[in-house]
Amino acid sequence: MPPVAALPDVALTDLPPAHGPLDWVGMQHIELPVQVAEPGCLATVSARADVQVDLPDAATKGIHMSRLYRLLDLLEGQALTPASLARVLAQMVESHADCQSRQARLQLAFTLLCRRPALVSSGLSGWKGYPVRLRAHWHAGVLQLRARVEVGYSSTCPCSAALARQVVEQRFLDQFGQRGGLGAQEVAAWLRANASAATPHSQRSVASIEVGIAGHAGTLGLMALIDQAEAALGTPLQTAVKRADEQAFAQLNGEHLMYVEDAARKLTQALQSTHDGVQVFVSHRESLHPHDAVAWAARP
Repeated sequence: MPPVAALPDVALTDLPPAHGPLDWVGMQHIELPVQVAEPGCLATVSARADVQVDLPDAATKGIHMSRLYRLLDLLEGQALTPASLARVLAQMVESHADCQSRQARLQLAFTLLCRRPALVSSGLSGWKGYPVRLRAHWHAGVLQLRARVEVGYSSTCPCSAALARQVVEQRFLDQFGQRGGLGAQEVAAWLRANASAATPHSQRSVASIEVGIAGHAGTLGLMALIDQAEAALGTPLQTAVKRADEQAFAQLNGEHLMYVEDAARKLTQALQSTHDGVQVFVSHRESLHPHDAVAWAARP
């Protein structure tokens, strides 16, 4: 057999039609499994990766896409941590030394699937998904890492609650305003029949929370961040429920009335002492209006 000819590599041998450095070159939406080490969560999840390096050499035609793609295999079989992300990004830069690349970045998007218990029913639980986006940047031996999580919760309008209470109050006065000496059981029976004469509006709401993660941290701490956010809001969405759990959820909503402004402030106050670079976006998907109420907040 004749010898196999060397395959051409025009990225190395050909000149670009126009010269100039490029900020980033790479790929988007690469599908791969990743390992997460978060308490109560599914260990392997499906992710999509965006990966790029810079191309500062104006005369280099192109980078080596396949090298970046194959280096993502280094993430398989090990839990995502700042250290594992740093190793992959460092090797991406090293693999492109012939392109004079100095920086690499990686974004991973996946849903963290976690088992959540019911509020009060013993032994009852269900799966709940939390969308996550990690953004890692490697330059001059330094890892910059940020994580964004989405947390669903319920929000009941304080104004609507006050208006509903006034309706109930007025009906009570209309019926009993001229009477005295009401017994507790009589009042309780009236409330059971009339306390829902008006009900406040509430809605499913979403908080998008982004924080910085130290490069030397041992873990990503995603579930700790989610737990902290849900505790601050007080009304996290539920999975499996029985009537007792639904009643407990209704009580939580009554105890945590909030405007969109309240939710944003609760989150930033709870997170700014434990995380750097906190950014919060909250959206209350109104049941009263055909539009959403939104708020943003950021803390350095």
